[in-house]
Amino acid sequence: MPGPIKITRLFADSTGESHFEDIEIDMASVQYAPPAPAVDMSEPTATSQMYWFRFPKDWEDAAHPSPRRQIFVVLEGAVEGWTSKGETRVFKPGDRLLMEDTTGKGHGARPIDGEAVAMVIVLAQED
Repeated sequence: MPGPIKITRLFADSTGESHFEDIEIDMASVQYAPPAPAVDMSEPTATSQMYWFRFPKDWEDAAHPSPRRQIFVVLEGAVEGWTSKGETRVFKPGDRLLMEDTTGKGHGARPIDGEAVAMVIVLAQED
């Protein structure tokens, strides 16, 4: 059984404070595109849209909740994010962030050392 991949989750607790936590996504070996060798894949996640996202140099925002559940993947540059409790993390190319703080005090972000480019994948609404 292949090992899980690790991602960061951003969420709001019952008091509205935002937090980071590290979570794991289970993987399984799958024959995805025969005759190519098997690859490790997770269970599918329903999505609705994908955006390219660029943070201009010197851009910074005030705290806000995520507008929707989404996955944020840094492609170029680096982005510093912070929670309402003051915890900070720096996300670099390849880092993945599951953003679920759609209520509460939210989070803030800014690019570090120039602009940053990311991909934002909007998750389908849960029933």
